[in-house]
Amino acid sequence: MADTALHHDLSLAAEFPATDRADWVRLVEKALKDRPFEKLISRTYDGIAVEPLYARAKGSAPVAGRAPGLPWTVTQRVDHPDPSAANVQARQDLENGADGLVLMLAGAPAAHGFGVKTDTAEALARTLDGVMLDLISLRIETAPFAGRPIADLVTALVTARKLDAAALTIDFGLDPVGDMARTGRALLPWPELSKRAGETAKTLAGKGYAKARFLRADGRAVHEAGGSEAQELAFVIATGIAYLRLLEAAGFTLDDARKRITFLLAADADEFLTVAKFRAVRKLWARVEEACGLTPHPAYVAAETAWRMMSARDPYVNMLRTTIAVTAAGVGGADSITVLPFTAALGLPDRFARRVARNQQLILLEESNLYRVADPAAGSGGIEARTAELTKTAWALVQDIERSGGVAAALEQGLIQKTVAATRAARQAAVAKRRDALTGVSDYPSLSERSVKVLNIARVAPAQQAAQFEPLPSLRLAEPFERLRDASDATLTRTGTRPKVFLANLGRPSDFTARATFAKNFYEAGGIETIGNDGFKNRDDMLAAFKASGARLACLCSSDKVYAADAADAAQALSTAGAVVHLAGRPGEHEAAWNAAGVKAYIYVGCDVLATLTAAHDKVSKP
Repeated sequence: MADTALHHDLSLAAEFPATDRADWVRLVEKALKDRPFEKLISRTYDGIAVEPLYARAKGSAPVAGRAPGLPWTVTQRVDHPDPSAANVQARQDLENGADGLVLMLAGAPAAHGFGVKTDTAEALARTLDGVMLDLISLRIETAPFAGRPIADLVTALVTARKLDAAALTIDFGLDPVGDMARTGRALLPWPELSKRAGETAKTLAGKGYAKARFLRADGRAVHEAGGSEAQELAFVIATGIAYLRLLEAAGFTLDDARKRITFLLAADADEFLTVAKFRAVRKLWARVEEACGLTPHPAYVAAETAWRMMSARDPYVNMLRTTIAVTAAGVGGADSITVLPFTAALGLPDRFARRVARNQQLILLEESNLYRVADPAAGSGGIEARTAELTKTAWALVQDIERSGGVAAALEQGLIQKTVAATRAARQAAVAKRRDALTGVSDYPSLSERSVKVLNIARVAPAQQAAQFEPLPSLRLAEPFERLRDASDATLTRTGTRPKVFLANLGRPSDFTARATFAKNFYEAGGIETIGNDGFKNRDDMLAAFKASGARLACLCSSDKVYAADAADAAQALSTAGAVVHLAGRPGEHEAAWNAAGVKAYIYVGCDVLATLTAAHDKVSKP
């Protein structure tokens, strides 16, 4: 009986009638009260449709990537300006779970104003003192166009320690295309610049670095500039093509050349799109390899959690963002992952923040076992659809770049910058209107949040040099809201109180609570403190409470029914009392009458929150 039970085909839903997609869609449309099913379909910034339900993608093969059952490399950034302190960082990281380091040097764009000052052999030796380079992976990030002299310093250190160069796993990170994109400059015309990069790579190969990767196709420049997933993919693939060409011109075979290139992508908190992006980059590169007459070999793909998504306000939320990003990159098959510590937007992270960044990966590896299944997303209808659409969209952009003369020419002509700028504008508009919510910043802010510790080391602004063409900017999406919060803090320091808004709640709590709660979240996202209450018996009580609050701004909060009867009169009374009057809700047919009564702005889901808060600050923050 036991054997029979074991082999019996159990169907947990056998008693229910079979259904198909059409049945499900009919039920959904009924729930939507006959509105079309398409209302549930959203689109990414690349225009890719995201449906609410996907069938299993039958016949989908896993994307070849990180070897099955092999964990990704846990890499940690070493970015303290002082070489001795940086060495302490490196040793702590390696002794506590990291198996790779990112040597973030001063002036590197990704250092964001920090970075180790290792412009001499002695400084580099101090930074890497006691670090067994033959037992770890090392990624080097330098200031723009400074890869060659740093490579010479590293090679001198390898020679001085009598290490076997063939045993070292080093990513030297030469990236002339990325340097052009970030600075808007080319030190030399591209033919000469690419020739020099190829010569440097050839010299390094001659030193015996059999496993080293010399050039890096880095998508972070596009991601930090607000670009889309397909735009980032197209940029790194077009850059990889340019690097194949320069390596071939330097004497590398194509088979060897492809093994000398690293792809580095940003991983952000859009989990499914990030998984799809990391899968798509391998599919795209395999297509390039096939076009070169090569049998595809899995590209080496590194991940770093995105700078763009980090917030300086409520920074503990960054732990959630980076955990999602690591999960997505790991599931997507990244070979190595670097986590930005949760305080990175505030300053140079301390030991605790670095420990958290490291342990996020260790928990996902050792407790969640995310690495044990090769391409676990294979066959998922939603992930497979996103991967396919990203691959298709990115490939079309790669072709546009190639038609312009290659990635360097596309940058010099502004083609890449133009497409990224359009996406950036759309993304910033979505953030301003809170369609793209930033938890702890634009949504659910806390004016009483606790401060966090960072090291007492000032950022160093990058040297400004005249651009020859438009550079890609580096931004964090939270910055516009954070500037308003900073202005609020400055007012608090100067006057002892923050800018305030008085909530003029009309009617019973059941009338005003929902919109009063919305208003509190709305204004405090801009650092404007809300003065709440339980409503008022009469108009005189409301006006007395407003005058006692010390606020200059008042926001009417209630139901549409109460507004129809009382909003105009209340707005008139508050305006006469000296208030700048807002109203929580859409004005609809009452707009003309309410405007005439003194209402200056309306706050509601979908309005331009950032513009409204900025204008409010102009009114309420003046001495």
